[in-house]
Amino acid sequence: MNGSVEIGANAIVNRAETVNGGITMHEHSTAASVQTVNGSTRLEQAVRVSGNVELVNGDVSLGKQVDVSGRLTNVNGTIQLDAAHVGGGIETTNGDIDIGPNSHVEGGIFVHKSEASWFNFFWRKPLRVVIGPGAVVKGTLTFRREVQLYVSDHATIGTVEGATVNKFRGEHP
Repeated sequence: MNGSVEIGANAIVNRAETVNGGITMHEHSTAASVQTVNGSTRLEQAVRVSGNVELVNGDVSLGKQVDVSGRLTNVNGTIQLDAAHVGGGIETTNGDIDIGPNSHVEGGIFVHKSEASWFNFFWRKPLRVVIGPGAVVKGTLTFRREVQLYVSDHATIGTVEGATVNKFRGEHP
């Protein structure tokens, strides 16, 4: 299906998916899974996804009290959590990650090595990964490419592989 998908407040759907378009789930809606190839995804306050949230090209943002039971993955695009929960870990290749204050991630974080290409050679920059105050990331944080990893002195994380932790105080690094 092409085009954007919008799920109304308090709605219950099996799957929210599209190929070329974004997905918005309004507050207190529920889905078994969310998937898009070319488009961003926004899950508003208290949305529940019992399975995975999967994107290829697009940003994803999870609002307050969002609960994703499965894995959150994308290839190209920013991942942002705002006091949200992800039960199956986070995975990306070319996207910055912002685990906002009071967010919880189980299953760790995995950042893949990006494929070699002329585009990546000239434009390659380290990804920025921020884990904010009160955030908890359980499991291993594995980085197969260069990242700038910033972790609040009031956050809790698992073992880190492939990056150096830069601690910060306050709300943002």
